[in-house]
Amino acid sequence: MVENDEENNNYELLYKIIIIGDTGVGKSNILSRYIKNEFHDDSKATVGVELGTKYLKIKGTGAKLQIWDTAGQERYRSITSSYYKGSHGCFIVYDITNERSFDNVDKWFEQAQKEASKQVTIILVGNKCDLEEDRQVTREQGEEKAKSFNCHFFETSALSKLRIDDIFIEIVNNIYEKTGGVKNEEDDELEIIKDNNKAVSLNAEEPQQKQGCC
Repeated sequence: MVENDEENNNYELLYKIIIIGDTGVGKSNILSRYIKNEFHDDSKATVGVELGTKYLKIKGTGAKLQIWDTAGQERYRSITSSYYKGSHGCFIVYDITNERSFDNVDKWFEQAQKEASKQVTIILVGNKCDLEEDRQVTREQGEEKAKSFNCHFFETSALSKLRIDDIFIEIVNNIYEKTGGVKNEEDDELEIIKDNNKAVSLNAEEPQQKQGCC
């Protein structure tokens, strides 16, 4: 079980999670909804990367999540590849109302396998499921794709917060089971931040309140 530990920022475990996928699929809003419980209709395409941090307790042990929202534009692929270094978890996100973003999932998965460690936990996420009337990708298609990747699958809505908490709980629990954690060493984090002038911290300030669907 994962519990919020916002009042105590001491931690023994450090997990790096990256969010990848085409531009416009809602990666930034997934991050801001989870970290700050905020959604921005006018969210602009990310250039470079945005960084969010979250403090949790995992089975009584303090943990820090570094969550990296990478740029989805094709021309930034060479930039985002450097952020796979040291990652423990990866969300591959597509937009259920955009078939092309789903078609490109294979490329993102291929890149994740190439750039990330073999132990990285991958979860496929179909975002914007609140827009059911505009759906172009069925849930069954998403499930079949995840099955071919041998990974978990969720449909989410950053707008309504549907299953946003769930995907982070799932990925953190899977990482914990695989690794048991990493020591509190942030050399890689400092190197990454130094190399990226676009990084923006979205540090959580208040405990998140779990919400129901839609």
